[in-house]
Amino acid sequence: MIQKPDPQRMESDPMPVDITSPSTHLRSAPPPQAAPVEEQVVDGQAPHVSIVLPCYNEEDHVLLEIERICAAMDASGYTYELLAVDDCSTDATLARLRDAEETYPHVKVVAFHRNGGAGTVRRIGSRMARGQVVVWTDADMSYPNERIPELVKMLDDNPLIDQVVGARTSEEGSHKLLRVPAKWVIRKIAEWLMGQTIPDLNSGLRAFRREVALPYLRLLPPGFSCVTTITLAFLSNQHDVEYLPIEYGKRAGRSKFRFVHDAYRYILQVLRMVMYFNPLKALMPIALWLIAIGAIKAIVDVAVHPVRLATNTILLFLTGLIIASMALLADLIVRSRPEP
Repeated sequence: MIQKPDPQRMESDPMPVDITSPSTHLRSAPPPQAAPVEEQVVDGQAPHVSIVLPCYNEEDHVLLEIERICAAMDASGYTYELLAVDDCSTDATLARLRDAEETYPHVKVVAFHRNGGAGTVRRIGSRMARGQVVVWTDADMSYPNERIPELVKMLDDNPLIDQVVGARTSEEGSHKLLRVPAKWVIRKIAEWLMGQTIPDLNSGLRAFRREVALPYLRLLPPGFSCVTTITLAFLSNQHDVEYLPIEYGKRAGRSKFRFVHDAYRYILQVLRMVMYFNPLKALMPIALWLIAIGAIKAIVDVAVHPVRLATNTILLFLTGLIIASMALLADLIVRSRPEP
């Protein structure tokens, strides 16, 4: 069993936020630290579901998205809170969110004073969440947020499931001709490293148990690859993840995705997470191939020159041994981590 990271060593979030009500002045405050679940009670009852909604320059459609989410949750009967986080937008998004906070009683606005990225928003929002179930989604109208209650119900109906991911059945994002093959390759690498099928590696719509996710929040990078990270963290630590097929629409507004930069970070994050939880899976195959090639080449060298081994043969064999040693040492470190 692979050991899980220690939540006691979580780093403090660097992001100052303002969680004042609309009638108070904006102020810089220290990063909010989420209280333990049993302490997070308002008026005697904590909500069952916390929805974290990152908002960055979404002024034209954020109110429509909030209305859609609140209507679905009100009809579901679940108690909930909607944490609408403005990631230092340069348009009127924050003003729209303040209006929504006055209109919808379950909406709570969090304002960042500098842009931290989607991963930072989701990490801080998840720590602030008071619900047992945390939902991540986007405010760009691309995800069917009216189906959020379905994801929550899947978790409630099966206590063995720790995360439900909305698996997209189509790709409607920008740079579609480049994104589709690139994401397919990255997903196949992740499937090989994880040893299981992953229908959607980086969907932005998902629900998970907050208590299970807490130890892994400190691993989230600031950018879009945070969704990849939380998927791999759960899979690497034997937490069951289920997938709900969803339609994926064309986003409203301008995409923040940068193909080359973000695709590169996706690949790095997949490798980083596997190295963090299961380094043998990543390193040992490389080491064994190098050792095998070196051994075969050594046989050929001896057959051709009985008293001499080529320098590159020795280098191949030694490189394989060094990588194998590193893999075993990394695996020992992983397994020696204390339980959270």
